[in-house]
Amino acid sequence: MNKGIGFSRTITLDWLDVTASLCVQNTEPLTIRQRLAETISGTVIGIEAERKTIDVLSAIWVKSEKTAPQIRKEALSLFSASSTSGERFWLHYGMTLVCYPIFRKVTAAIGQISRTEEIITRKMIKDRISGEYGHLGGLDRSVERIIASLTNWGAIMVSGEKQNYQILLRHFSSRENLQLWLLGSALYAHPADGLPFDDLIHLPELYPFQLTVGVDNLRKDKRFEVQRQGGGLEMVRII
Repeated sequence: MNKGIGFSRTITLDWLDVTASLCVQNTEPLTIRQRLAETISGTVIGIEAERKTIDVLSAIWVKSEKTAPQIRKEALSLFSASSTSGERFWLHYGMTLVCYPIFRKVTAAIGQISRTEEIITRKMIKDRISGEYGHLGGLDRSVERIIASLTNWGAIMVSGEKQNYQILLRHFSSRENLQLWLLGSALYAHPADGLPFDDLIHLPELYPFQLTVGVDNLRKDKRFEVQRQGGGLEMVRII
């Protein structure tokens, strides 16, 4: 398991929109950092906090050109065609899954807890994550920053007490091409080489999204390889 943390700052959808827009325009990485510094100025206080915030934004949309080039290329094309913040959220979420294993772990923990609980606490999430990662330095802070980001994104909502959250299940719906892209991103981010279709469509880390595509949609998509196995199992892999 890659135990790197990295996600150390609260990230807003507005900042992600700016970053992705600059990438669509093929802006040079150094210029992107300068523009992001202007964007977050007054909201993020301190040189070190500013640097870390820009590092997270850059990892998701800029440096992914090297780590996940095809997924990023498709995401930028979809971003250019997206007309609403709801559509862009699918892309920001998927790119963050791809770039930050800790983000996938935290969102998967939330999705798993949602199967038995309506309200979630920070402690519930931290207990699950520390069980897998151990007590790495910066882990608690990273989990808190991811929770704060998910709250900004509308994927969870503060409920009553400060550290209690309502999980917004299947809250976001969108067209087929965004659903297929997100499934491809989630499968790319997953440690398994392939997953049964039913497991893929119900991945706990995809808890905010309403997914309506079927296995036949994946068969027709060049990103996926679907193999029928014994017992009618449909195994899905990324090509």
